[in-house]
Amino acid sequence: MFDSLINLLLLLTSSVFAVGLFRILGLPAMLAYFAIGIVLGPHALSLIADEEAGREVAEFGIVFLMFSIGLEFSLPKLYAMRKTLFGLGGGQVVLTLLASLLLGKMAGLSVTSAFIIGAALTMSSTAIVSKILMERVDLNSRHGRLSIGVLLFQDLAVIPILVLIQTLGAHSDNWTDVLGLTLLKSSILLFLLFKFGKNILNFWFELVAKQRSRELFVLNVLMVTLLMAAATNFAGLSYALGAFVAGMLISETKYRYQVESDIAPFRDILLGLFFISVGMLLDITVLYQHIVLILLLLALFLLFKIGLIAMLTKFFGYELGVGVRTGIILGQAGEFSFVILALGLQTQLINGEALQLVLSVAVLSMVVAPFIIQINGRLARKLVRSYTRNSSKVVDAIQEQSMELDGHVIICGYGRSGQYLGRFLREENIPYVALDMDSTRVQEAASAGENVVYGDAGRRAVLEAAGLKRAKAVIISYAETRGTMKVLHVISEHYPQLPVIVRTHDDSEMDALRDAGAAEVVPEILEGSLMLASHALVTLGVPLNRVVKRIRLFREERYKMFKGYFRGVSDTDNATATLPQLHSVEVYKNFYVHGLRLDHIPFEDFAVEVKQLRRPNMPEPIMPRPDIVMTEGDVLVLLGSNTALIAMEVYLISGRKP
Repeated sequence: MFDSLINLLLLLTSSVFAVGLFRILGLPAMLAYFAIGIVLGPHALSLIADEEAGREVAEFGIVFLMFSIGLEFSLPKLYAMRKTLFGLGGGQVVLTLLASLLLGKMAGLSVTSAFIIGAALTMSSTAIVSKILMERVDLNSRHGRLSIGVLLFQDLAVIPILVLIQTLGAHSDNWTDVLGLTLLKSSILLFLLFKFGKNILNFWFELVAKQRSRELFVLNVLMVTLLMAAATNFAGLSYALGAFVAGMLISETKYRYQVESDIAPFRDILLGLFFISVGMLLDITVLYQHIVLILLLLALFLLFKIGLIAMLTKFFGYELGVGVRTGIILGQAGEFSFVILALGLQTQLINGEALQLVLSVAVLSMVVAPFIIQINGRLARKLVRSYTRNSSKVVDAIQEQSMELDGHVIICGYGRSGQYLGRFLREENIPYVALDMDSTRVQEAASAGENVVYGDAGRRAVLEAAGLKRAKAVIISYAETRGTMKVLHVISEHYPQLPVIVRTHDDSEMDALRDAGAAEVVPEILEGSLMLASHALVTLGVPLNRVVKRIRLFREERYKMFKGYFRGVSDTDNATATLPQLHSVEVYKNFYVHGLRLDHIPFEDFAVEVKQLRRPNMPEPIMPRPDIVMTEGDVLVLLGSNTALIAMEVYLISGRKP
């Protein structure tokens, strides 16, 4: 018992420091877990034994990973991306497997070992790719959508690969019969689950949700996931298949996003344990002894995968530069590579030096991935000259579209907000040109006669082609702050006098956006509150002119009355934890500040502001004045951060400063 506690403490301590360090370095957390497994495992310091029980617990991480992947799938989404999904994605997986079988045969490996190596290396990292694409605001670009499509197919291909590995792991002479029986059982089980599972889950989740208990809801998600996993395992299939199907079924219900949020902590912690167990498999001495061979294999692997994806992308009608960018983004191994290798080791289909070499190449490919993905555009332009010419054509097309415009508005982002804005501008006969990175959206909107063109507003050349010198204003309607910042930095550096109006979700980024050069920042939540208030007041009989005047006054005060909010027990999300908060403190006789004037209380020392003062038997709040003396029953409404408010309340009670 004591040894287990020491091991657990060692793992937790190492994980906290390693994950924190890797986050600072901009590397994926999974690499931190690999490092922990390598250092603490049997091939290095041998501080943690490779216990079977620990590995079994860690394998539940795979179950929840597959469940999360299943949540991302939906039949309409699969159908909409069918060309990319089954064409490009299918081609990449099949050709990588065939090449691995051929090279494995030439290297003297068995067919099963070569298959497992190929299956592992055909995968790419969903975590690394999606994170970097989101940070770079590239999800809607051509190479971004192609990358996501291939990743989806890879995730889908994991299921038959795992089934096949388990079949081969039976080590039966008539493995074709075993495979046929497995496929038959899979088909029957999947038919029953998809035929009846969705309606049953909808009914059951609605019943659980009505109890309004988050604890019960989380328990229910865990129960459903593990029940599905147990059902498929009982049928002779893998736990992972059941978890994947559970995710797919729940993705069709209205509780998908709530489930995804609730399951994330369990998935991430268990996955961390799984990656630690994989790191314990890696023999650091083999890596050291064969470092030249491993680096050579790494280079060959990256070149092969990038080249294959580039050629396939070109084959499916995209320009070569886009294919090179897609290949660079997907060139690394992925999370499922280790799932496949771990299952291959468990079924004794791969072991020894071949496993160590593949593990080393896979881990190193994921280490270098964030660095080469960041420069995928520059690499593509250097490798493919035509891509540079095509980029110039995009700029020329934008210039042609906007050359006759003067005193116009440039809209960056043509989603729902951008399109509504465009309609208002057309109604007022104000010329505008919109820039968007979603080629499908641009094509459909342009076909309808709207003045929108494909282009990245974060590039100076694109903005200048849209007539930045002649523009009257720029409006950025991006939902994410990172993309907005890119545009603001370009404009503030070269055209600081041009007014820029920015949309943001809430007021948490208002100061940062203004510092970056935004003339006006419009928080959606606060504007929604204003509209809600105006409709409510009119409904309650307040004259319309008075409502309009009051709303205008609020806006003229630049949201000062709306800055901050009262947090409740349900406000536990990290995104709002750092926002300014409102807090009410009632003054009693034994308080230190009882009898003191407001100007004698050092609110500014605590970075706290007094918003209002309420007194007993006074229906209207009193605006704070320096000469007001604190008496019993007074209620101070304070604005500040959570930490500052706690310190301020301590001072009001005891006069003690932190």
